[in-house]
Parts: sequence; C-alpha cells; structure tokens
Amino acid sequence: MIERAAFGRTGHRSSRIIFGAAAIGRVDQETADALLPLLLDHGVNHIDTAAMYGDAELRLAPWLAAHPDQFFLATKTHARDGDGARASLESSLTRMGVDHVDLIQLHNLVEEDDWQTAHAPGGALDALQRARDEGLTRFIGVTGHGLRIAGMHLRSLERFDYDSVLLPYNFTLMQDSSYCADVEQLLATCAERNVAVQTIKAIARRRWPGERAKGERRQSWYEPLTDPDAIARAVRHVLDRPQLFVDSSSAYDQLPRVLAAAEAAVAADEDALGTDVTSFDMTPLFDRAELERI
Repeated sequence: MIERAAFGRTGHRSSRIIFGAAAIGRVDQETADALLPLLLDHGVNHIDTAAMYGDAELRLAPWLAAHPDQFFLATKTHARDGDGARASLESSLTRMGVDHVDLIQLHNLVEEDDWQTAHAPGGALDALQRARDEGLTRFIGVTGHGLRIAGMHLRSLERFDYDSVLLPYNFTLMQDSSYCADVEQLLATCAERNVAVQTIKAIARRRWPGERAKGERRQSWYEPLTDPDAIARAVRHVLDRPQLFVDSSSAYDQLPRVLAAAEAAVAADEDALGTDVTSFDMTPLFDRAELERI
C-alpha cells in the first residue's frame, strides 16, 4: 500500500500519490469506473479534480456516492472574481453530488492581473473564505504551472495563509537553477508554516513533438514517460522528499506504473535520472515565455 503522510495542517493523512482526476475528464463513465478501483487497491485516499477538467467531476460522482467519506476531495476554480468563484464551487458540488469539498483551490494563479483580482476585496479569495465559513469547503489552496509559480506562491502566502500549494516538480525542471532556488525557498516556507505541497508533472517527458498523427491518442497535453523503470525513478525522485505529494498524471494508462513506483521503497538514483534525460530525450515543459500559461 502507498505510504500516507500528514497533508499539511489539515489533520488528514493523505496517500503520497494523489489521484489527478484530469485523467478521467475526457473518458466515458465505463472507462472511469474501470480505472477508479485502482485507488482502493493501492490505498489512495485523496482525489484532486477541477471545474475545468472536462467531465471529471461528473465521472467522479458515482464513485464518491459508492464510497462516502473515504477520500479527501479537492477541486479548483479558475474564476478570479467573487461571484464567479462562488458559482464555480457550487457547480462543482452539484456535479459531484456532494455537499462540501475538503479543499478548494485557486487554479493557476500566476499572472499579475489575475493575482490582484483574486486577492482584492470581493475577489475569489473573499468568496472562498465565506464558503469555508458556511461549510462548503474546509480548506483553501492555490495552484499553478510554469517557472514563475514558486515565486508567485510565495507572494500568495504573504497575502493569505493558504492551506496548500501545488506546482510542477521533476528532475528536469529542477535543473533550472532559478526555478530550483524559488522552489527551495517555497518549500522552506511551507515547512515552517505547515502548508501542504502537491506536485505535478512527475512523469513528464517533453512537449509532444510535431502534429498529432491521424488516430493518435493523447491523454495529456505533454508526452509522458512510458518506460516502467524510468517512471519508477521519476516518481521516487519526488517522493524521496517526505514533504511532497505527487498528483498522478492525466496520462491514465500510466497510472498503474505510478502507483507501483510509489509502493517501491527504493531511492532514486541521480545518475540514472540524468541518463534518462538523455535516453528519452527529455526536455523541460516550461520556458518562462509562451509556455507559461499552459
């Protein structure tokens, strides 16, 4: 079974692998129903979804009804204004058939204008705090993509005492010295304040090269690793830091390998990770420019 750890200050001991429900955003209910039992098989007790993940919240609804109170349930809103954030949360509750979530997150809060609007009086954060007071959520977090996000999370934590953050973390990205420095500063702040840290893109290989071929299936916007040993090393690289949780990829075909990697008590080999970068032609997903908004 997958190890569990305290999810920040929430009082919940979450599995170190969190199920990223983007994986079921574009599948039918039959496919989702076949995939979700893997969570119970491996002891995953935390689900992370979002209003903008296609039909993910709808696909989760039957599963949540069949397994009440077995999962820490998190969703996200992309709205920056108060009315929009409230409407987004209420819609998510309806779509999932629940009366509250454990965690609501401001999604991809990276751009300056978005940040200012969300944190302004009457903005999304105000609305989510009211929703928390009303029992519609228990905790509030913030998420983001790109190489600026660790620095932006630090700003967000200065403005409000968020319960969790989410950001990209993998071997390739951490070779960027500036991003690495920002991440380390963020992790130190989160450790000091007992803020939960979720990571994404653990098994990212690179952006898809070229145009999609006719009939080609792409489960994620980036190309994932598919080699079992490389996936194991990539996942263990993140989990070797006890502070971090891994959100599983939208590439749902790789979910069994990610779960297996999390159960293996083997430390990642830095030399082998470097070899994987060369062997699998791995490149960073973000570049501080046109790729930041993904």
